[in-house]
Amino acid sequence: MLDMDLVLEAWVSALIELNKFEWMLGARDRWKPGKKLNLLLAGYNGTRNTGSDLRVEEITRQVRRILGADNLALSVMTQNFDLTRGYFGDAHQVHLPDVFPPFLHSEVGRNHGVIACEGSMFKSKFANALTTMMIGALGIAAAQNKLSIAYGAEAGAMDALLQKMCRRYCADSLVITRNIESQQVLGKLGVATELGTDTAWTFQPHGPEYGRKALRDAGWDGSTPVLAVCPINPFFWPVKASVTKWLAHAVAGAYKESYYRTIYFHRSGRAVDAAYEKYLSEMAEGVRQYRRTRQVFPVLVAMEMLDRDACERLAEKLGGAPVFSSDRFTMHEIVSILRECGRMLSSRFHAIVSSMPAGVPSAGVTMDERIRNLMSERGHDHLVMRVDEPGLADKIVTALRALDAEADSVRDAIGRSVVRNLQLMARMGTYFETQVARQYPDFPVRTGILGWEDYLPPLSPLLCALLEKHSGALVS
Repeated sequence: MLDMDLVLEAWVSALIELNKFEWMLGARDRWKPGKKLNLLLAGYNGTRNTGSDLRVEEITRQVRRILGADNLALSVMTQNFDLTRGYFGDAHQVHLPDVFPPFLHSEVGRNHGVIACEGSMFKSKFANALTTMMIGALGIAAAQNKLSIAYGAEAGAMDALLQKMCRRYCADSLVITRNIESQQVLGKLGVATELGTDTAWTFQPHGPEYGRKALRDAGWDGSTPVLAVCPINPFFWPVKASVTKWLAHAVAGAYKESYYRTIYFHRSGRAVDAAYEKYLSEMAEGVRQYRRTRQVFPVLVAMEMLDRDACERLAEKLGGAPVFSSDRFTMHEIVSILRECGRMLSSRFHAIVSSMPAGVPSAGVTMDERIRNLMSERGHDHLVMRVDEPGLADKIVTALRALDAEADSVRDAIGRSVVRNLQLMARMGTYFETQVARQYPDFPVRTGILGWEDYLPPLSPLLCALLEKHSGALVS
């Protein structure tokens, strides 16, 4: 059977090699003084994945702050214009097709550089095609001797061919990871990195009045603590490309349950279904047990449209609960709702990150290293569990009760973590500015004495208050 992931990987590799040859022949233009710097932001946008959209929103704001909006022309990839309408400021949105290699070849060539924005950038957990696309965007830009930056990247286990591609085609890119663990993974592949963080820390949602109204409209009494639960389907990953399945689906309607879109299909089978059902049942039982001794108003939050099924199933197991899904609520609305919650139990990394500026005590049920790395950085290893962990329900109860018992210290640790990550995000901005100046020495970068806050997007009053309160948490 033809492995379409291998086809995409070979296709992208060939295009990078072709671009190296074209560059030697002088076939591509570079930025020249007096022109705007055209930058392509390569990411997983247009699926209403709130975390991916948050990241790119804040990268566009940070880049404009550092380089000057008048000096830039930003483009953002999207898979669906309707689902990213109103996002990313004045950045031009370009359609990313499902079969993407020709698009990368042409679109990277129209720009003076690439910023790879996806968090799960170098890993096989979700989709080899996604990692191939990220490496392809970076590799083609580097082959054309243009700006090539991976911004806030996470690295994990990769298939052998992806490791080889990463080693060969990302060596000339500036790779800024969002944690030390990712640096270690990439270091083993010979890819040099700088340490940064995620880029969602500075995100500004709608004000608290929006979140409170949305919760009241869903039945909240305005005083009972709200418990946000953010489940996923951890077991139907990775998504793989398959022409054979696509043909069977198109002709006979086969693989209906695992169909994602075009040639892409989720992992499926009895084992997947059983593991998914067990995870949801354990989550529901844990929340039920917790509610026997603690009165809370539970809400389910789908951070990506794909999470709606998990939320609706879990809501049913809980005897009914409101569902807030990203296909119906924008990222500004979803995060406003999350920040009005009193507690959180989440399998979504960015649900935790985006609620932390508001001090929402949170516990994680994780499918990979992302939430575990974040909880470790916070000093909360006891508040994270695996999705397939034995006795998950009991451990959820223990974690939620720990959030109650340790609420003040958890909030304090969260606040310190936010402040440290803001400074790390600013440090990323200095790396970015230095790389632009190195790549394009005539570009008008800022001069004079600048503070680290000058490398961040404009901060909300909430973040400014956290900076004032936790100034001792700043990294040196």
